Amino acid sequence: MRLPPFLSLTALEAAARNRSYSRAARELFVTHGAVSQQIRKLEEELGTKLFVRQGNDMVPTATGQKLADQVTAAMEVLRQGVDEARLAARGPLVISSSAAFASRWLVTRLARLAEETGEPDLIVRAEDRVADLTTDGVDIALRFGRGGWPGVESQVLMIERIFPVCSPGFLAQHPIRQPRDLLDAPLLRHTGLPWSVWLSAMGVDEEPRRLGLGFEDTALMLDTAAHGVGVALARSGLAERDLREGRLVRPFSGEVSVETGNHFVWRADSPKLARILKLRDWFLAEVRGDRVENGAATVSSAADVM
Repeated sequence: MRLPPFLSLTALEAAARNRSYSRAARELFVTHGAVSQQIRKLEEELGTKLFVRQGNDMVPTATGQKLADQVTAAMEVLRQGVDEARLAARGPLVISSSAAFASRWLVTRLARLAEETGEPDLIVRAEDRVADLTTDGVDIALRFGRGGWPGVESQVLMIERIFPVCSPGFLAQHPIRQPRDLLDAPLLRHTGLPWSVWLSAMGVDEEPRRLGLGFEDTALMLDTAAHGVGVALARSGLAERDLREGRLVRPFSGEVSVETGNHFVWRADSPKLARILKLRDWFLAEVRGDRVENGAATVSSAADVM
């Protein structure tokens, strides 16, 4: 059975508490006639008298007073819910990101992120796991993958490209001018991204003859490459800063686009949705700005260091 209109119930509650339609009307910022009409409609719907006049007062009947008390209690529950929603909406925005993406891409933008979005309270969690946006207290996840995660919304930030990188010093000491030359170079390996993906795309079907160190952490692998230990197969989103600053270079321009990429992930029912969407738009604009600034990619070629 449907409830009576909320306006009628609030008119009842205010009139019962004030013992006056006029005072209730002033409190609700409506006219005396509006309160009278709402209560009359409520009486007609319920089939019972809710107020009687006693002198200048409108006194609730026993049924009217009981219903008014229940409306008062219900409104208090509503107020508590609204207060909790406001507190939830004002709490910190918690961003979960892989350690590699946080240290290689996000960290250089955090100061501008807070300043340009006006976001006063950001918490970044660098963690190599898929955070649960329902149970882990996380509002935004920066995830690497193919997208399509259940129960959440996601927006592609960047689809990754992969290509070899090494330090300028390493390149000066090793004759690497074409993809096949890598077969005799020490290749740093990531457990989730085999060299065969890139080599096959470049038309090289032979196995490398000198495998270097293996890594599970991309940032550590890129740091190792920057120290001249070997050649790493880099993801574009994580190598950008090292290439721009000259810690790493690309010995040649061959690259491969992969189906995986970085995504901005959130819950559509979050109480902080307006703030989340503002950050999403900022991230998208930042990625677009990178493309404009760097062209199709940030590239340092062998010619730059030889």
